[in-house]
Parts: sequence; C-alpha cells; structure tokens
Amino acid sequence: MKRIAVYCGSNQGVRPEYAAAAQALGALLAREKIELVYGGGSVGLMGIVADAALAHGGHVIGVIPEKLNMREIIHHGLPDLRIVKDMHERKALMAELADGFIALPGGYGTFEEFFEVLAWSQLGWHTKPFGLLDIAGFYRSLLVFLDQTRNEGFIRPQHRELVLVADDAETLLQKLKEFRPPSEVKWIK
Repeated sequence: MKRIAVYCGSNQGVRPEYAAAAQALGALLAREKIELVYGGGSVGLMGIVADAALAHGGHVIGVIPEKLNMREIIHHGLPDLRIVKDMHERKALMAELADGFIALPGGYGTFEEFFEVLAWSQLGWHTKPFGLLDIAGFYRSLLVFLDQTRNEGFIRPQHRELVLVADDAETLLQKLKEFRPPSEVKWIK
C-alpha cells in the first residue's frame, strides 16, 4: 500500500479525541512510508492529519478544487498540491491516486466522498479497501444503519463487509493491508 486517501472534517469537532486521532493517523502513515492523499486544506482535522504526516517526514498530496483555493483554507506547506476544476475532479483524482481509503470523523463532505468510492467498489470499478476510524463511537449509528440496509436486502452481506472499522489507526491500517475484496459485484450472483 503506497498511498491512502483520508476523508475528514474541515472542522475539529467538539471532542479532543478527534484531533488526537487525526494526528496519530498522519504520524502512522509517515512512519509506515505510506503517502497521505487528502483534500488540501489547512483547517480542521484535514490540517491536523497533514501536519502530523509532514512533521514525521511523510509525503502529502493535497487535492483541492479551484473554488476552495483560498489563502485561509489551503495548506501552503504541502510538497504536492494539485488544484483541480471542481469537486468531481477532486474525488476522481483522490480515488485514482489512493490504494485505500480511511474516513475520520467529519460532515457531509466526508460522508459523500467516502460513500462514492464505496459505491464504486460495490459496482466492481475498483478493489481498494475502505476503513472508518470510529473515534469515540462517532460512526456507531452509521454502522447500525448499514447493518439495517443489509438486513433489509439493499446491501449484500459481502458488500456490507467492504467497510472495515477500528477505533485506532494501527488496527485499521492492518485491516486495510489484509483486506481481500469480494469476488462478485452488485448484480452478479
């Protein structure tokens, strides 16, 4: 695994555990010589994960749309910043660059980016692993909902298993490294 895309909040959230987890993940990726691909911002958990990776000698690739390329948001210390036309190009480039995906706590943007690449996997468009870093139970309700969608027949059991979960970065990274994709895509039985 050479690169991991991290989706996370442009805010820090209310719990200090979120910032600590972002810092730990950035440092871990740097120690493991795994490049960080992320949204290119200097704010919130985005900035924390990038700063931690950089502080520990990691390589960081930021991908930011033109409309968000503002002095107050953009991370000016990145060795590799790619400015793209819009969010569609951002998501496509991040998915192309990454060998796996991790979502830290975040909001609508984090969920949207994570679920889009997850749906692409279900469709068989790629076989890269996904992980939720479930800090302080942040994703607990979402995981219950995903189980309900499986139980109601909207997600096949093997596709529900695409979402790997851990409450610490080391365990989650190991799960991503050990991941084996399902052999069937959405419509094939």
